[in-house]
Amino acid sequence: MPDFDDAPRRSAAAQLPLELPTEPRYGPDDFLVSPSNRAAFEMVGRWPDWPDLSLLLLGPPGAGKSHLCAIWAGRANALVARPENIPTLPELSKSAPKALLLDGVDAARDETALFHFLNFASESGASLLMSARRPPSQSDVTLPDLLSRLRRAPIVEIGAPDDDLMRAVLEKLFRDRQLVVDTPLIDYVALRLERSLDAARAFVRLLDREALARGRGVTRVLAGEVLEKFQRC
Repeated sequence: MPDFDDAPRRSAAAQLPLELPTEPRYGPDDFLVSPSNRAAFEMVGRWPDWPDLSLLLLGPPGAGKSHLCAIWAGRANALVARPENIPTLPELSKSAPKALLLDGVDAARDETALFHFLNFASESGASLLMSARRPPSQSDVTLPDLLSRLRRAPIVEIGAPDDDLMRAVLEKLFRDRQLVVDTPLIDYVALRLERSLDAARAFVRLLDREALARGRGVTRVLAGEVLEKFQRC
């Protein structure tokens, strides 16, 4: 942690809170491995030595699925498809991708387009990584052929962040914002915050903004106040 004088920043920012960039960092070095995600991290990292050409990554919201998907997409030079706008067969045939990513397959509403997408991946021999919150079921998928196709993909699960991962993520988020906090404060927040990386990012952003507005450093008292406000949202 660099040694710097935090007072000028806080004093100036107290008059006009600045919103620093808060987009999640999805680089390989930003992914923190812990027992909750190690199996998924290692399986995704085994590509192209997968048990099948396709792989379905399951996990709760805020567990790090999108981060892991982004790492793989960069490594595999994958065509990134969005669940709300799945590429058509002509588009896929024209680009002829060797790897495909669909982060949030359970959010896709056009089942016919999704079925053709999966068929293209299978018939072209392209690697395919998909993510979802839970395994595909009849209650979610109406097309029997699509459900069958989805169920063929081997599954690897990523769990909700454990205590160690939450602490590590919070520490990194504070460091990225140049906020000086001690270990007891991180422990205090980690034990009370929702087990979600998205929640950790949102909380640190709110805490930093509140500290800027008040022109003061981050203390446990302030963290407690912001945490109470955050949990009411």
